[in-house]
Amino acid sequence: MKESTKRYAVVTGSNQGIGFGTVRQLASSGIMTLLTALDEKQGLEAVEELNECGFSDLVVYHQLDVTDHASVASLADFVKTQFGKLDILVLNNAGVSGTIKDPDAFRNAVAGAGMAKDGGGINWSEVMTQTYDLAEVCVKTNYYGAREVTSALLPLLQLSDSPRVVNVTSSVGILEHIPNEWAKAVLSDVEHLTEERIEEVLSEFLKDFKEDMLEMKGWPPVPSAYTLSKAALTAYTRIMAKKYPNVCINCVHPGFVNTDLTCNAGILTIDEGATSVVRLAMAPNGSPSGLYFNLQEVSPF
Repeated sequence: MKESTKRYAVVTGSNQGIGFGTVRQLASSGIMTLLTALDEKQGLEAVEELNECGFSDLVVYHQLDVTDHASVASLADFVKTQFGKLDILVLNNAGVSGTIKDPDAFRNAVAGAGMAKDGGGINWSEVMTQTYDLAEVCVKTNYYGAREVTSALLPLLQLSDSPRVVNVTSSVGILEHIPNEWAKAVLSDVEHLTEERIEEVLSEFLKDFKEDMLEMKGWPPVPSAYTLSKAALTAYTRIMAKKYPNVCINCVHPGFVNTDLTCNAGILTIDEGATSVVRLAMAPNGSPSGLYFNLQEVSPF
């Protein structure tokens, strides 16, 4: 591949699960891919595994904590120095649920519910518990972290002739799962939606969580923070698509995938989940932007 035509990708949270599968599929297509992980040892082990599969010239590692400004800045500097541009950004901060799960209860509930590919049918409050501290980390990682990484890498994406951003979201975060009518109205109002308005929703949610008023104020049941963080990420996707029409940016629910997040009870394999992500990452020029996909189908947000 000539240097001028070489394509570059960054995948966050990619030492395991859907992120790892995404890196493997992108590298399989000849795309130079930066695998990122919070833990350096785990990140380097993941790269070594891919090297053994024949991708030694196509996968590199860089440490990334999406909640740390200096870490995000370091990643952006590395991409600028080593690649000079960025063609694909996959934000896969999906592994932070804001809850403590009972793995056995979770797996039993999944087996009893006969889960569909998109993962519906469980009373989550029976298999996981949540605390304010966990909720705060969840929102900070899944929404604010994704937003900061996007902001830091946008100048490099703008240098690509086919920039793609894929936000990995969840069907748990669609608006019908948010009983709070005010929050639902804000997040669905594409015309007037701003980052500040999204922050208002998240701040109000966390305030009510802290004051033990989730049910009274009509916020989603368990996993509350995960639901809100993913709804916010989908809303942010729509803002960015409108603001940057030259960047094809979409979000996708990859299905109920067999990962640590699902206590390895998922229906789809990691590669099946990654396929829906990679499809958007490699969408041809002129593809629609600002949409929410459930697996590979456009779906209402």
